[in-house]
Amino acid sequence: MKSFKYTLFSLAFAAATGALTSCSDYLSVEGKVGGNNLTEEMVFHSRDYTNQWLADTYRRLLDCNSDIQSKDYVMSMFDDCYGYGDRSLEYRTLRYAEYDEDWKQDSWDQSYNGIRSASIMITSPYLDENTELTASEIVDYRGQARFARAYLYWKLLQKYGPIPIIPEDGGMDFDLSYEQLSFPRSTYDECVDYIVEQFEMAAQELPLTRDARNLARPTRGAALAARAKVLLYAASPINNPGGPSDGDPSETFTDMVDDEGRMLMGQTYDESKWARAAAAAKDVIDLAQYSLHTEPFRESGTDAVPATVVPPYREGYSDRTFANGGWSDIDPMRSYAVLFNGDLLLVDNDEMIFTLAQNEELSQDISRHHMPVEADGYNCHFMTGKMCDAYEMNDGTPFDENAAVNTEFVTAAEMEAGEYPEFGQYGGSCSTNKGTGVCKRYANREPRFYASCAFNGAFYAFNSATNTSFSKNQQVFLYRGTSSGYQGNTDRWVRTGIGVMKYVSQDDVFHGNASGSVKPKYVVGIRYADVLLWYAEALNELSTTYEIPSWDGSTTHTVSRDITEISGAIRPIRTRAGLPDYDSSVYGSTDDLRDHIRHERMVEFFAENSRYYDVRRWKIASEEESQLIYGCDPMMDEANRDLFHERTILYDIPTTFSRKMYFWPIQRVELQRNIRLTQNPGWRTYQ
Repeated sequence: MKSFKYTLFSLAFAAATGALTSCSDYLSVEGKVGGNNLTEEMVFHSRDYTNQWLADTYRRLLDCNSDIQSKDYVMSMFDDCYGYGDRSLEYRTLRYAEYDEDWKQDSWDQSYNGIRSASIMITSPYLDENTELTASEIVDYRGQARFARAYLYWKLLQKYGPIPIIPEDGGMDFDLSYEQLSFPRSTYDECVDYIVEQFEMAAQELPLTRDARNLARPTRGAALAARAKVLLYAASPINNPGGPSDGDPSETFTDMVDDEGRMLMGQTYDESKWARAAAAAKDVIDLAQYSLHTEPFRESGTDAVPATVVPPYREGYSDRTFANGGWSDIDPMRSYAVLFNGDLLLVDNDEMIFTLAQNEELSQDISRHHMPVEADGYNCHFMTGKMCDAYEMNDGTPFDENAAVNTEFVTAAEMEAGEYPEFGQYGGSCSTNKGTGVCKRYANREPRFYASCAFNGAFYAFNSATNTSFSKNQQVFLYRGTSSGYQGNTDRWVRTGIGVMKYVSQDDVFHGNASGSVKPKYVVGIRYADVLLWYAEALNELSTTYEIPSWDGSTTHTVSRDITEISGAIRPIRTRAGLPDYDSSVYGSTDDLRDHIRHERMVEFFAENSRYYDVRRWKIASEEESQLIYGCDPMMDEANRDLFHERTILYDIPTTFSRKMYFWPIQRVELQRNIRLTQNPGWRTYQ
């Protein structure tokens, strides 16, 4: 009988009903029951202790392993599109790869501790003997632990590349020598095969749906969606080099080897990997459990919810409902914005496939770093000019810098005449002058732009403010000398002159003299839009037809570069954003469509911890992340507003890319502890 001395996290138990408590309940509890000497039998014969053990395992999915988190934990949030200026030395360290093998390395220990904890629960015979759980609950609990273990392995693989797979029983005999305790790295494909197998087993054990109290626990769809993501990465050029989508065919990572010299990354192109990834995404789609979230069209608005800004007329879209391929009955901007700003309850979000529910760090940290000084925000996260200019015009044409108008600004008369309703659509007073003074380069852009970009002159409602001396409904300008602009004596200013609106509700107000509040935010793990674009991306890479068994063998997917299927995945995302689908000429070219899909991912998943890994798996990071950062000129004041909006190279914002930045280094202590472990290319080995 194994015994443990573990600090167990307390949780709020479901009273009397015996039902499962939600992850959102116990993940946030800080109290402890700790210091108990408990045997494995005692733990897994008890409902309460089993719940606490599982809670501790789930806790490993937070902090450094959270899909979206503050820079204290997740540095990969920041890429060529999204940055920060409040810790300039740290940001330089990140962007120039000046860190060493011990910098920001908690994810390795956190993951393997969670993997061990999950493995003990999965393999424990005492869980099957637990009379306080029903037979179906035992299966579900084991499935949750299996999901958590597979997800932790996935997070390691995504960040570090090939990693060691530890023994299934999760235990180690510490009487053995270091040589006997050491485990070599598995190949990338071996890691993928193991993780995929575990997600498939979890999908068999997990229910299809959860009730409202348990939405943060994984479901069958979460397991299958995570499986699809792993297979997409395995098919991508980083591990499947030499194909048409390879951004750098000369780079094959032949020097990433294990302790016996075995190459760990794929070396030859295999198109069938794309077919397998497409079929995995189709498995999720065929569950028919998820849909893109939409908000209804509103003819008139209020302070909290403004009237819908209608996209330009487009035949086949403006006269159709969303269910029929159009946007006549939806609000495109708000449909996107509420996914992130806390206005949408998790129970009402059919797009969310996996989440760890409400997260205080996201609500109080990322949101606050996006908020202006006027609301006691930290005002220091920025959008790069590259990202700002990636948003299309509202008719679906690309933004053209050469045609941009930097010398014209919206007048009060124009706002009164209703010419630029997009400048006031993000909440707030119905006053007609709230877009006055905004540069017209920001006019007539697609709805996701206004939900994501806090451009100069963006409007904030501050609806939750209760102090009558605090002014609600403020325009915030970023010119030098303004409250949120450069003032020379603080780091609370936006380095590119382009702020971030994503994760900000128009109700949000941070402390200070406003006496306001902040809406809880929910961590986006995997959402349905991601699955649709994975499916489209994988299908586009196929040159022949493949027959791929479904995840459970119940059917066979026929996958090919079927334009109807690809458009069926892409069009809803474009339509939800108030944009038309791509022209037939784009669909007719694999290369053109690939570029469009990559661009769509850049926009749709801005600031969602996707871009950092996307440019690496596509092997285009050396091109994208080495480009100089540009934006507005934050040194210009309002008297020189024309010059403020001229696109300017910002040489003080660091940017570069070297080969070693494809994968995170393995920390020194692990290399010393595990003598069979090898370092990633470009980093010190300490052997």
